Amino acid sequence: MVALIVGVICVLFAVYSVLPLEGWGLQWWDEVIQVLKGGIPLFALFIGLIAMLIGVADIRDRIEAKKEEEEEKAETEETEGGDNSSE
Repeated sequence: MVALIVGVICVLFAVYSVLPLEGWGLQWWDEVIQVLKGGIPLFALFIGLIAMLIGVADIRDRIEAKKEEEEEKAETEETEGGDNSSE
């Protein structure tokens, strides 16, 4: 219940602060737009960095999976080779 009240108060303050009415409201709309304009490149930078880190991790996982697959294949070949020689 407290979270709901705090949320409503925050939304009302946000609306009040950007209203363009003379004498009522803080008229911060221009500042809000400037913050959004400045924040978009930073947001894109963080998303790009995260995507690059995910890509590197994916490549490492693929290489590791390929190595494990080759090791398993080598083990099965050794096992099959040992079984055939005993017959």
